Amino acid sequence: MSNELFINSSPQGNRIALLQEKRLVEYNFESSGNTFNVGDIYLGTVTKVVPGLNAAFVDIGYEKDAFLHYHDLGPNIRSLNKYAKGVQTNQQQTFKLNNFKLEPEIEKTGKIDKVLSKGQQILVQVVKEPISTKGPRLSCEISIAGRYLVLVPFSNSVSVSKKITEKEERQRLQRLITSIKLENFSVIIRTVAEGKEVAELDRDLKNLVKKWEDGFYKLKSAKPKEVIISEMDRTASILRDMLNESFDSITIDDKALYEETKAYIKTIAPEKEKIVKYYHGKEKIFEGTGIEKQIKSLFGRTVSLPGGGYLIIEHTEAMHVIDVNSGNKSNSESDQEKTALNVNLEAAKEVARQLRLRDIGGIIVIDFIDMKDQENRNILFNRMKAEMDGDRSKYTILPLSKFGIMQITRQRVRPQMNIVTMEVCPTCNGTGKISASILVTDQIEQTLDHMLTKQNEKGITIEVHPFVYAYYTSGIVSKRLQWFFKYKTWVKLEKNTALGLVEYRFRNGNDVEIEVGGRTSKEDSLLEEEHEHEH
Repeated sequence: MSNELFINSSPQGNRIALLQEKRLVEYNFESSGNTFNVGDIYLGTVTKVVPGLNAAFVDIGYEKDAFLHYHDLGPNIRSLNKYAKGVQTNQQQTFKLNNFKLEPEIEKTGKIDKVLSKGQQILVQVVKEPISTKGPRLSCEISIAGRYLVLVPFSNSVSVSKKITEKEERQRLQRLITSIKLENFSVIIRTVAEGKEVAELDRDLKNLVKKWEDGFYKLKSAKPKEVIISEMDRTASILRDMLNESFDSITIDDKALYEETKAYIKTIAPEKEKIVKYYHGKEKIFEGTGIEKQIKSLFGRTVSLPGGGYLIIEHTEAMHVIDVNSGNKSNSESDQEKTALNVNLEAAKEVARQLRLRDIGGIIVIDFIDMKDQENRNILFNRMKAEMDGDRSKYTILPLSKFGIMQITRQRVRPQMNIVTMEVCPTCNGTGKISASILVTDQIEQTLDHMLTKQNEKGITIEVHPFVYAYYTSGIVSKRLQWFFKYKTWVKLEKNTALGLVEYRFRNGNDVEIEVGGRTSKEDSLLEEEHEHEH
């Protein structure tokens, strides 16, 4: 199976798309101002202890206090608190824990007010990003993840992933890590470590210890709400966790990010360095590779199936509901049961893809087409498990109920990916009042004339909707060519399907978006339409 990773960089952030066999299976957007990522370790302050919930609320800098339950404190919370206090008061002189005396573990069924108090400063790790109206979810079971290993301070054990089943390999890995790990640090050996040599594992362990050491020095002078150890950005974490798969290529359209990624991969997997490529295409990377079109078709309320059926995906506060419909497929088979099975099997494949693609978590209810044959129901259940096998999130799948309902729970650690695929009517902007969309060309040309004659801008690029692009570039003597004769300079046009019909953007020769009359061109057009409707 071929795996291709495409990264589109912009001032707003990075868009990351994973394609398997040319099909989009994972899509992430990493905002440039994104904080409170899963894995980040903060110095927090307890603002409230709630015995009734057996939980505490902790201030780590988010607008809403983060939530910390007693069960997420971890058994070694007292050792963690002792270490943090010791570092801040200079009693703990080293990041190593060789001479650190571990405190007794807390009770599994204890009360949080016996462990934490209001105003106390504690080290916490984000395990769930802020979602909707909820703040981040925290844990005090600190762990630092690498490519092959996970480092866990304040305990002394070596664990091997259950997915490594061969007894000799498990023993080999356990023996290797035991010989090189530091005292009072536990190590979890990840599945991808199978078959790796000691040099690779040692390098990964040293990188993790270095992160812990950097955190030690940061903590010495840290103030409340500061990040002590930062999880790598989403791009790097995806590369770290997924590079073990058979990637054919990693294509990036930003030179600086390309060099960073290449250097990072060189450190974790030197043999994979050559698969990192810089995108030189004339079109935008997501446009030229057809990813933009896939995004638009896959994130709507209705998702088509190859055989003619379709899914309807609805979201509520409590759960996500997916309805499977046969569409015109029902006419192509003579046997109703066979038709239902074929559509359901197609739906299972697409549902697994959609859960991963949209990062849907929580309770998912799927209403498959009814099947009477128990064997067919078992086939569908097994197919669903097989399709979900590549999902990196934790999940549970229940067999079909007698009503043809399948229930899935899937771990949710960050907000669901939601992309608006329906556009507001370009002629009325959702008001119901119609104005001629052709006026957008007049606005573009007026703006262009001002840029070239009054502001003396050079190397102008205009992003427009594909329909507007076709209007300006069609014919032997196109509108764009007429501009060249008039202004004696070539104006570059770019198609952007992410823009609405009346939206446009101007960029200068330095690839910086130009504001039009104190507003961006997109804002300008929207405000002009609003003004027209008001009058």
